[in-house]
Amino acid sequence: MAIPGNFLSTTTESVDPNTSGWVAKTNCTISLGSGGRNGDGVLAVRSVASGEMQARTVSSYAVTPWTEYHAFCDASGATVPERIGIRWLNSANAEISITWSLTTASASATWHRIAVGGEAPGTAARAQVVVSSTPAAGAVFSYYENFFFGFPITTTGNLFGFNAEASEIDATAWFNEVNCTVARQAPMVSWPVDYYLAGGHVIAMTASANGNASMRSTDRPDATPGVEYVAYCYLNPPTSGSVTWVELRFYDSGGSQIQATRSTLAAPATGWYREYASAVAPAGTASCSIAAGIDTATTGQVLRVDGAVVTTAPVLRAGSVLPYADASFEQGIAGWTVVSGVATITRSTPWGTYFFDGAYAGTVTSTTATTSVIRSAKFPLAAGSGGMDFRTEVYSNVSAGGWTLTRGVRWYDAANTDLGLTSGSSSAIPTPAWWLLGNTFTAPANATQAAIEFTVTATSGSSVWRIDRLALWQSLPLTDIEAHDDTASITLTLRELTVGEYITIYRVTPDGSHTLVRGAGGLISLTAITSDQMIIEDYEAPIGVEVSYYIELRATISSAPGFRASDGVTLTAGDIDWCWLKDPGEPQRNAQFTVVIPPAWKRSIAAASYRVRGRRNPVVLSDVRGGLEADLTVRTHTDEEAAALHWLLDSGHTLLWQVVPGVHESDLYVTVGDVSLPRAVPLADEAWREWTLPLTQVDMPVTVGVAGSAGRTWQDVLTGYATWQDVLDAYATWEDVLFDRRIGG
Repeated sequence: MAIPGNFLSTTTESVDPNTSGWVAKTNCTISLGSGGRNGDGVLAVRSVASGEMQARTVSSYAVTPWTEYHAFCDASGATVPERIGIRWLNSANAEISITWSLTTASASATWHRIAVGGEAPGTAARAQVVVSSTPAAGAVFSYYENFFFGFPITTTGNLFGFNAEASEIDATAWFNEVNCTVARQAPMVSWPVDYYLAGGHVIAMTASANGNASMRSTDRPDATPGVEYVAYCYLNPPTSGSVTWVELRFYDSGGSQIQATRSTLAAPATGWYREYASAVAPAGTASCSIAAGIDTATTGQVLRVDGAVVTTAPVLRAGSVLPYADASFEQGIAGWTVVSGVATITRSTPWGTYFFDGAYAGTVTSTTATTSVIRSAKFPLAAGSGGMDFRTEVYSNVSAGGWTLTRGVRWYDAANTDLGLTSGSSSAIPTPAWWLLGNTFTAPANATQAAIEFTVTATSGSSVWRIDRLALWQSLPLTDIEAHDDTASITLTLRELTVGEYITIYRVTPDGSHTLVRGAGGLISLTAITSDQMIIEDYEAPIGVEVSYYIELRATISSAPGFRASDGVTLTAGDIDWCWLKDPGEPQRNAQFTVVIPPAWKRSIAAASYRVRGRRNPVVLSDVRGGLEADLTVRTHTDEEAAALHWLLDSGHTLLWQVVPGVHESDLYVTVGDVSLPRAVPLADEAWREWTLPLTQVDMPVTVGVAGSAGRTWQDVLTGYATWQDVLDAYATWEDVLFDRRIGG
């Protein structure tokens, strides 16, 4: 599995099928070992004698001075702990220095992550990755695999920089706030082979004396009032009974703290547990931070933290009005209450025992076989919601006893007047395992707020019902389709998808043909669903022809599909003398041009003629006849149009040539050969150019995905840089900023 953004080759990364990417540097020999997770091969480093042994990459990699870089790998060794370093070289390939990680706290034969981050020195031109351990004798092995070197891998959307999230550079991103000291450590932690956001270093807070202890981030990124944020990190408590927590804090423009929301870990043991805290930024918010701590700590107790993130709260269901805290129960029961009856509602405990989302679930318990009413807080609805249909859903699990359930929504007007309950019929809650329960309700005409309400009846004493990932949203069509004539594209919106299922999308034309539609990973065929809503922009739909879409949905790759079908829509044909040239993978390059001379197609064939003595006719051997080839002449009228065509052709990608019906041509995927672009009239002030584009028909590209930023925001771009000028210095073009193609990457 290739690690995204890796400067290293696949062979160097995975040590498969050989060790050709590596060389012994000091006091060791290297060989190909087995038992790896990123492919079977591993780098086996064997000491020649006692003392430090080092191995390094054969190749060096271009770096930019004063830029942060990140290196990691997975290590295994029962005898000695390890470390990893970035070896900086100057333009003459001479060593300047090595930025080392801390040495892992203990040796372990279990695969564990070692990592380091560092800024390239001012004279650095290239870099290598180095691994090291220090055995007390010869013939001692250390094993390594799953290598990465490149720009830091961070959580998309994180308001913190690389060091605050991963602590791979130093401990300066954290401040010892109350009764503690703060330092970096490198404990032996085993992470999944394809989890790249956790590294080798963690922040360790040590209680200086008995009592409460806490630390906070020194980073205070900007935050916006009214926006819902979530803070999370991995906590490693000193004991399972320790009261450890994470806190999301907001500050005003003067730096004064104005709100803090805490989430306390219910630790099952002393492992690593991700804990979430979420809140809406209050009025006056200018910045935010994350904090962590131990209540009633004893002297010397250590709380370790890794993977600190503050970002906008996740969208569990597109359009849902429930905040993350009320939908997920990660930090408690939020606004949920028992309106009547003996039932109680709490957060499940401990961490990871019951959950559908995150690590906790809401837990409704009734000690008697009686009826209770459970209600959420009130949530504002969008303007004009009166009379509209709303959907509710809840992930449900009966873990003890049995229940019957009536689901409903209680409505309120702007004055908080109760407008009554709209509910469905009562039915038994299904069991076992997790079930998704949904309903649709119509809001009263003057409704501006709503609360989810459950009427539950336990069928026996000590019944327990778990709920998670709740949502309430305005019901919209499951499938929407819209044509955009200005870009010759169609937008397909799919709602209420099930995350984890698989989707295949076909474009259907009047002749009945079904063609796969392109997404970010290539053609959308048995693609895993990662969000309940998908928006597909189809730039390859034919022009002037009615198009619809057929969608197959499968619970597993091998299961029978369910399906949806969209309405039909037609892109306006437009002028017969114009054509579109499109880049399927980078549609921002697409443009429309005037056709001066249409193609005069030919179809070549590879054939050999053999004259046999004594025969009148030759023997001809031939391959299949090739596709279409011809020159297309198009005109640009302005320098801007010429620049657009240059930009389109620069990539050398396969293009889609599209025309309108009536010109007796079909849409074709083509490559473009050498291009000439003389002026229409040979005068210095003539802007018109007539481009001759040699076209060769090729197959539709299958694996090319529609390039996108995968959720990156301008905040993500700026987080790693001090100023926007530094951003401009790191990227050649704004397009490279969009797709995170840094100079030297």
